[in-house]
Amino acid sequence: MDLHSNVTETSPDFADMTLDELRIALAPDIAASAIFDGWNETALIAAAEMAGADVDIAKLAFPDGGFGSSRAMDMIEAWVTSVDMAMEAEWPADRLAELKIRERIRVLVAFRLDAVEHIEEAVRRAMAIMAMPQNAARSLQLGWRSADIMWRLAGDTATDYNHYTKRAILAGIYSATLAFFVNDDSEGKAKSHEFLGRRIDGVMKFEKFKHQLTNGERELPSLTRFLGRLRYPSR
Repeated sequence: MDLHSNVTETSPDFADMTLDELRIALAPDIAASAIFDGWNETALIAAAEMAGADVDIAKLAFPDGGFGSSRAMDMIEAWVTSVDMAMEAEWPADRLAELKIRERIRVLVAFRLDAVEHIEEAVRRAMAIMAMPQNAARSLQLGWRSADIMWRLAGDTATDYNHYTKRAILAGIYSATLAFFVNDDSEGKAKSHEFLGRRIDGVMKFEKFKHQLTNGERELPSLTRFLGRLRYPSR
């Protein structure tokens, strides 16, 4: 699927967009430019010119925070949002309802992987920026938001502690799989999809784990170990 066309084909002309709309519309082109230029003003200008948007207005949409990191994170967040939107458009809840829960999660994460194939260098650069101490809290929020969207599309309606643990686990699975994906040189990224399948098998054991957890406080420490195994699994 062409992520860029999914986000921009039905969008209004750039001149009629709000700054928020412009950020999302430019995000895929910024990501493409970030392969060569990094997440910086050079990539922003290249993206605006590629898309036919006014460069000065594009700079207003992504103002420089003073040290560059704020602008970089703004661009990365817009890009993540564009992927979220494309995923929701491609896999609405009613379409996912035809699948089993395991397959719902798998296709959603797989969609996100497919959306960044061929721009792995941009992903590596984005992950390096997101890992900076000053960006850690915002990066966690972005991961949580994407995990929340995936669970809601998959039909999750939990409002108790399950709401939080499911999202934390899925965010860890997605993060680990993405890190594996950008370094995967197997044909068709086959190893990444196998990796994802194993992680999904792990999250599907959550209901059994939840039952053990609710048996008493003595089980609480195992939550940390369980999340740790999903976030840093053996290959």
